[in-house]
Amino acid sequence: MSPSSEPGDVALAIHGGAGRIVRGQVPAARDAELRSAVARVLSAGMTALASGARALDVVQDAVAALEDDPLFNAGRGSALTSEGSVELDAALMDGATRSAGAVACVRGVRNPIVLARRVLDDGRHVLLAGEGAARFARECGVEAAGDAWLITEERRAELASARASGRVSLDRDEPGGLGTVGAVARDVGGHLAAGTSTGGMTNQQPGRVGDSPVVGAGTWADDGSCAISATGHGEAFLRAAFAHEVDAALRLGGLTLRAACDHALVRVAALEGSGGCIALGPRGDAVVAFNTAGMVRGHAAAGRAPRIGLYAGEG
Repeated sequence: MSPSSEPGDVALAIHGGAGRIVRGQVPAARDAELRSAVARVLSAGMTALASGARALDVVQDAVAALEDDPLFNAGRGSALTSEGSVELDAALMDGATRSAGAVACVRGVRNPIVLARRVLDDGRHVLLAGEGAARFARECGVEAAGDAWLITEERRAELASARASGRVSLDRDEPGGLGTVGAVARDVGGHLAAGTSTGGMTNQQPGRVGDSPVVGAGTWADDGSCAISATGHGEAFLRAAFAHEVDAALRLGGLTLRAACDHALVRVAALEGSGGCIALGPRGDAVVAFNTAGMVRGHAAAGRAPRIGLYAGEG
């Protein structure tokens, strides 16, 4: 039996975006809300893993819970395009088989990560986009959601501000701003999984796709190397083939997981991008890496207290 498939400790890590999350600049109430949200999702996921749930199922459920929370830029509370619409991206990958499902620019769906799972389970394709993805969602009976659910007043105000200044803005560029959500897990069978979901950028061109739904860029899982979910400047993470770079550094370069993540972030920074990632190794070792002021994140493993952080130097 290979180390990647050995039973052992379960582990889970989640994130809610990286950016200008600076201690002292995030209101105390929002700080508490974020920590509570992370703790709640970690607790539910670890309980499921301890009960024998598959990593793939736990990742899907964790990401769906974050999508439903308007604190984050995924699902409900997503950033708005220049047209004032919500276009959702998500990906889910199974480290045991390297099966993957992803959707991009999909509208009218409550949980894009659930739709990504349907694509994975269907098995004919990896990535569906736009109206084709929405049609597949209807065929599969994935729960729909309209603007009344998906769009918040906070996001409308952000779009109005971005339009007035003529800018396209990542959440992470705003003081205290959040962003993409993601999760990575290791189950009792030693299998890994990863998932990522985002609403993109405020005032973005309709049809824009970042790294989150692209396997090998913002999302990756392979029992033999790592599970990874990234967040940040999607264009730079795409151009750096970020998740693939981490995987290759592990498989071919012999780097540790920490060194591989740091190496890949250097490549992103060289393209004038910033952000971060969560990652798990084959034995459940967790890495949180980011080159921004902060990153909303949490990770837990069997027999160890959860670690939750927002700012550099904690959690």
